Amino acid sequence: MGEGGAEVRVAAIASLTPLEELDGDPFLVDTRSQQAMCARWAAGRGYVVTRQLRVHGLRPDHHALWADVDSGQVDLFVAPNPRVLARALASVPEFERECGRRGVRVEFAGLDEPAYTARGKAGVHRRLSMPTAGYDGC
Repeated sequence: MGEGGAEVRVAAIASLTPLEELDGDPFLVDTRSQQAMCARWAAGRGYVVTRQLRVHGLRPDHHALWADVDSGQVDLFVAPNPRVLARALASVPEFERECGRRGVRVEFAGLDEPAYTARGKAGVHRRLSMPTAGYDGC
Protein backbone atom coordinates (compact mmCIF):
# COMPACT_ATOMS: atom_id res chain seq x y z
CA MET A 1 0.00 0.00 0.00
CA GLY A 2 1.13 3.54 -0.66
CA GLU A 3 0.81 6.61 1.51
CA GLY A 4 -2.50 6.88 3.27
CA GLY A 5 -3.31 3.24 2.50
CA ALA A 6 -3.77 3.89 -1.22
CA GLU A 7 -2.86 1.02 -3.52
CA VAL A 8 0.31 1.60 -5.58
CA ARG A 9 -0.27 0.62 -9.20
CA VAL A 10 2.68 -0.54 -11.25
CA ALA A 11 3.46 -0.77 -14.96
CA ALA A 12 6.04 -3.53 -15.50
CA ILE A 13 8.36 -3.00 -18.46
CA ALA A 14 9.91 -5.94 -20.32
CA SER A 15 12.15 -5.77 -23.37
CA LEU A 16 11.29 -7.47 -26.61
CA THR A 17 14.56 -8.85 -27.92
CA PRO A 18 15.13 -10.92 -31.06
CA LEU A 19 15.25 -14.66 -30.50
CA GLU A 20 18.63 -14.70 -32.25
CA GLU A 21 20.11 -13.22 -29.03
CA LEU A 22 18.95 -16.14 -26.86
CA ASP A 23 22.45 -17.63 -26.49
CA GLY A 24 24.10 -14.28 -25.73
CA ASP A 25 21.59 -12.96 -23.18
CA PRO A 26 18.65 -15.29 -22.52
CA PHE A 27 17.07 -13.03 -19.90
CA LEU A 28 16.66 -10.19 -22.42
CA VAL A 29 14.78 -12.58 -24.68
CA ASP A 30 12.60 -14.08 -21.93
CA THR A 31 9.80 -11.55 -21.41
CA ARG A 32 7.86 -14.00 -19.24
CA SER A 33 10.69 -14.15 -16.69
CA GLN A 34 11.15 -10.37 -16.87
CA GLN A 35 7.47 -9.80 -16.09
CA ALA A 36 7.54 -12.42 -13.32
CA MET A 37 10.49 -10.64 -11.71
CA CYS A 38 8.60 -7.34 -11.76
CA ALA A 39 5.50 -9.01 -10.32
CA ARG A 40 7.53 -10.56 -7.44
CA TRP A 41 9.10 -7.16 -6.73
CA ALA A 42 5.69 -5.45 -6.68
CA ALA A 43 4.04 -8.14 -4.55
CA GLY A 44 6.88 -7.94 -2.05
CA ARG A 45 5.99 -4.28 -1.47
CA GLY A 46 2.24 -4.75 -1.46
CA TYR A 47 1.93 -3.10 -4.89
CA VAL A 48 -0.21 -4.38 -7.74
CA VAL A 49 0.85 -4.69 -11.39
CA THR A 50 -1.88 -3.06 -13.45
CA ARG A 51 -0.05 -2.93 -16.78
CA GLN A 52 2.52 -5.13 -18.50
CA LEU A 53 4.48 -3.50 -21.30
CA ARG A 54 6.61 -5.54 -23.71
CA VAL A 55 8.48 -3.12 -25.93
CA HIS A 56 11.70 -2.61 -27.86
CA GLY A 57 13.25 0.78 -28.56
CA LEU A 58 10.03 2.61 -27.72
CA ARG A 59 10.18 6.42 -27.81
CA PRO A 60 9.91 7.90 -24.30
CA ASP A 61 6.99 10.08 -25.41
CA HIS A 62 4.99 7.17 -26.87
CA HIS A 63 1.32 7.06 -25.88
CA ALA A 64 1.63 3.41 -24.75
CA LEU A 65 3.82 4.49 -21.84
CA TRP A 66 1.65 7.32 -20.62
CA ALA A 67 -2.00 6.42 -21.28
CA ASP A 68 -2.40 4.53 -17.99
CA VAL A 69 -0.44 7.16 -16.08
CA ASP A 70 -2.71 9.88 -17.47
CA SER A 71 -5.83 7.89 -16.58
CA GLY A 72 -4.62 7.31 -13.01
CA GLN A 73 -4.09 3.55 -13.41
CA VAL A 74 -0.28 3.61 -13.02
CA ASP A 75 1.77 5.25 -10.24
CA LEU A 76 5.22 3.89 -11.08
CA PHE A 77 7.20 1.95 -13.63
CA VAL A 78 9.37 -1.04 -12.77
CA ALA A 79 11.84 -2.89 -14.99
CA PRO A 80 13.85 -5.93 -13.97
CA ASN A 81 17.16 -4.05 -14.31
CA PRO A 82 18.77 -1.15 -16.21
CA ARG A 83 19.85 -3.45 -19.07
CA VAL A 84 16.24 -4.41 -19.80
CA LEU A 85 15.04 -0.80 -19.62
CA ALA A 86 17.82 0.32 -21.99
CA ARG A 87 16.68 -2.28 -24.52
CA ALA A 88 12.98 -1.53 -24.07
CA LEU A 89 13.23 2.24 -24.54
CA ALA A 90 14.95 4.40 -27.15
CA SER A 91 16.30 6.76 -24.46
CA VAL A 92 16.34 5.99 -20.76
CA PRO A 93 17.49 9.52 -19.79
CA GLU A 94 14.59 11.09 -21.71
CA PHE A 95 12.17 8.60 -20.14
CA GLU A 96 13.48 9.38 -16.65
CA ARG A 97 13.13 13.12 -17.31
CA GLU A 98 9.54 12.62 -18.46
CA CYS A 99 8.81 10.50 -15.38
CA GLY A 100 10.22 13.28 -13.19
CA ARG A 101 8.13 15.88 -14.98
CA ARG A 102 4.98 13.77 -14.46
CA GLY A 103 5.82 12.75 -10.90
CA VAL A 104 6.05 9.03 -11.70
CA ARG A 105 8.73 6.88 -10.08
CA VAL A 106 10.97 4.47 -11.98
CA GLU A 107 12.28 1.46 -10.06
CA PHE A 108 14.34 -1.65 -10.79
CA ALA A 109 13.40 -5.01 -9.35
CA GLY A 110 17.07 -5.90 -9.07
CA LEU A 111 16.36 -9.55 -8.25
CA ASP A 112 18.61 -12.40 -9.37
CA GLU A 113 18.05 -13.43 -12.95
CA PRO A 114 17.10 -17.07 -13.47
CA ALA A 115 19.85 -19.48 -14.46
CA TYR A 116 19.41 -20.67 -18.03
CA THR A 117 20.48 -24.16 -18.95
CA ALA A 118 20.36 -25.45 -22.49
CA ARG A 119 16.97 -26.93 -21.64
CA GLY A 120 15.74 -23.61 -20.24
CA LYS A 121 16.88 -21.77 -23.36
CA ALA A 122 15.08 -24.33 -25.51
CA GLY A 123 11.90 -23.68 -23.51
CA VAL A 124 12.18 -19.95 -24.09
CA HIS A 125 12.85 -20.56 -27.78
CA ARG A 126 9.83 -22.84 -28.06
CA ARG A 127 7.53 -20.36 -26.25
CA LEU A 128 8.63 -17.40 -28.30
CA SER A 129 8.73 -19.07 -31.69
CA MET A 130 5.22 -20.50 -31.52
CA PRO A 131 2.35 -18.43 -32.92
CA THR A 132 0.09 -16.92 -30.31
CA ALA A 133 -3.65 -17.16 -30.87
CA GLY A 134 -5.27 -13.75 -30.85
CA TYR A 135 -1.98 -11.83 -30.87
CA ASP A 136 -2.79 -8.19 -31.50
CA GLY A 137 0.73 -6.84 -31.92
CA CYS A 138 0.87 -4.97 -28.59
